[in-house]
Parts: sequence; C-alpha cells; structure tokens
Amino acid sequence: MLESSPEFVQLITPDGVRVANPELDPWVADVTDEQLAALYEDMVVVRRIDTEATALQRQGELGLWPPLLGQEAAQIGSVRATRDDDFIFPSYRENAVAYARGVPFADIVRVWRGNAQSGWDPYEHQLAAPNIIIGAQTLHAVGWAVGAKHDGVDSVAVTYFGDGATSEGDVNEAMIFAASFQAPVVFFCQNNHWAISEPVGLQAVQSIADRAPGFGIPSLRVDGNDVLAVIAATRIGLDRARRGEGPTFIEAVTYRMGPHTTADDPTRYRDKAELEAWKLKDPILRVQRLLESRGVLTPELEARTQATADTVAAELRAGCIDMPDPEPLTVFDNVYATPNATLNRERDRYAAYLSSFDSSNTESTGGRS
Repeated sequence: MLESSPEFVQLITPDGVRVANPELDPWVADVTDEQLAALYEDMVVVRRIDTEATALQRQGELGLWPPLLGQEAAQIGSVRATRDDDFIFPSYRENAVAYARGVPFADIVRVWRGNAQSGWDPYEHQLAAPNIIIGAQTLHAVGWAVGAKHDGVDSVAVTYFGDGATSEGDVNEAMIFAASFQAPVVFFCQNNHWAISEPVGLQAVQSIADRAPGFGIPSLRVDGNDVLAVIAATRIGLDRARRGEGPTFIEAVTYRMGPHTTADDPTRYRDKAELEAWKLKDPILRVQRLLESRGVLTPELEARTQATADTVAAELRAGCIDMPDPEPLTVFDNVYATPNATLNRERDRYAAYLSSFDSSNTESTGGRS
C-alpha cells in the first residue's frame, strides 16, 4: 500500500530545487538532464498550443476550447511514463496527452471546430476520443483493462479525470470493478481545485487520494506541478499493473490557471490572490530554474524550444483555418458499428431535406422558398 497524506510528495520545488525522496527517486534515476530538457520543451510547446487554441476560439475559429494552462506537468509527466501499447482514456482537457501521443495538430482542434465527432483514430494513437460526459471514460478504461488481462498482455489502461469527476457515480463504480477484478488500470486524477465554479473543498473534506483505499486501491498524492514526481508516481502505478497487482489511484495536485472552458469566467467565483499564489508554483518555471541551475538551459536550447513552439502554433492555426467542412451526410457515419434500417431511413430523409435547397428545385418552384 502506498502511503498518502494531506501533503503531496515532491521532487522539484517551485524554486527549481531538486529534493530527495527515497520512495520516488529510484523511479526517475534514469531521467537525464537532456531528457528533463525534452520534458521542458514538451510543456512549453503544449502551453503554446493551448494559448493558440484559446486565441482561435476568441477569433471565432473554434466553438469552444478547454484550456489546460497550469496542468502541463501533470499531463506530460504521466503520458511520457507510458508505453506505446498502453491505452489512454482522457477527459476533454488532455490536449497535452494528445500532443505527446502524436495526434496531428489539426486533429486536436477538429472536434472543437465542429468538424468531426472524433478528432483522431483511437487505435492509431492508443488514445480514446475526448470524453465530455464527466467520468464515463473511467468505466471504458476498466473494461479495456479487464480485456487486456484476459488477453494475457501487460499493457495498462490509464484514465484521466478531474477532482469534480470523483463525485460522479461512474468513477466510483469504475474503481469498484477495477478492485474486484484487479484490472491493470491507473486512475489519474488531476485535482485542479475547481470543478467549474465549485472549489474542491466543498466535495472533499480530506485528500481525494484517501478515497481510493476504501475501494482496496492503493493511492499516491503528488505535486501535479512537478513533472518529475508525476513521472515517478505514474511509473509506480504502471509497474504494479504490469506485475498483476491491479489498479492504482494517483492524485496530482495542480491548478487550473485559466477558465474551465472558454465559455467560463473564473473571475466571478475565484479569488485573484489564489491565482497569483499558484502562478508562483508554475510547472514550467520550476523546471526552467532547475535546468538553469545545472547549466543545461543555454540560450541556444531556449531559442530552439521557442522556435519549436512557434512552428507548432503556426501549423495548428493553419490546420484549423484550412480545415474543410465535412459533407452534411457524414453526420450519420460511425453512429453504429453496422448500418441499420432506422439510421438509413433517417439518413434518406435528411438527404431529401438537403436536396430541397438545390438551385434546380428553386427554379422549378419559380424561385419560391
């Protein structure tokens, strides 16, 4: 059983100081300064993706966008700990996970532009489509994990959700099933302190990680703004699952520095002083300070990192704006695994409705509408 407590475990302080931890240190002993610099680049790039997508929404190019600002370390650290054959079941905010899994930039925003029901092929990237229904993806992850166990493979399901989702029945039911069947799944909770406008203190009088042992699932509470600690915690959970020891619950304590979505105004419910305090714990800044103290973050490396971020942002913008509109009848594609009479009838009726707008039809009715 992993120990949890009101305080989270940490390997990099907000000031960029590497601290020792006998429990986590062995799990990141292989992470070199060069790899840490790559993680820094990941976080800088995904923050730029987030900023660019937010701007695209404000400019009317996206219908909605769920910012991940402040949660870069939680997402990058956890996904970089996985293997390619592990399957990930995200919520709607894991855009950094999608980036790390190699999803094309335009596909990350395709759903939010309203051009597709799913932005990418889940099997190509071992990454399920973004899940809007709060917590439902945890059940999908457990089902996949049970299947992997029956197949005799050591692949693991990883599912992401927020602190608010832990109050949903789906998440609790998923943990019951995972514990009962010892499913190889890692429950990764990003406690960003706000479930839309509800502070975490209203729904969790103790740390969220303390709930999991009640289901028979060991848990660990880590600093979610510490990319190194997140890697260590995720590796622990993945290793347990691969050895047949069942599920693990990780609570990554982080902070949603932006709005819940671009349709939200956090200034209506959040104290500005709280946001300013969390800015001092920025996940990117602390790695930057650590790399600088080790002489790794040279001006050349910083310039390359920023150039990469600029290139990605430009490709994301171009891919979004140049995205072709889908054909109207494709809305019926992939609704069911196989066609059926009801769906075909609805498709035919919609096709007839669309055809009523043809210019030939307008001419035949004397231009009347």
